[in-house]
Amino acid sequence: MNTPYPPPPPPPAGRDRTTLWGVLGIVTGLLCCGILGIVFGWLSVRDAKRYAKSPVLGYLAIAFGVLNIVVSLILRSTGNYPYWNR
Repeated sequence: MNTPYPPPPPPPAGRDRTTLWGVLGIVTGLLCCGILGIVFGWLSVRDAKRYAKSPVLGYLAIAFGVLNIVVSLILRSTGNYPYWNR
């Protein structure tokens, strides 16, 4: 009567986009839009937990997105923001 539960089934193959979300998050977080970097980083961390992979790319994407937002706010407040983004 006390038999252990069977192991959970493996996640479906071919649906893992952990690396895709992580790289997109890093690129968008560094170059253009910090909010998109945070969103893509969160998607990467979520998929990494789901597929038992390393969430490092997602955490980097989130960090770069936050860094982009903070630096943009500092530059805007000091008046040193580039003219094409005003």
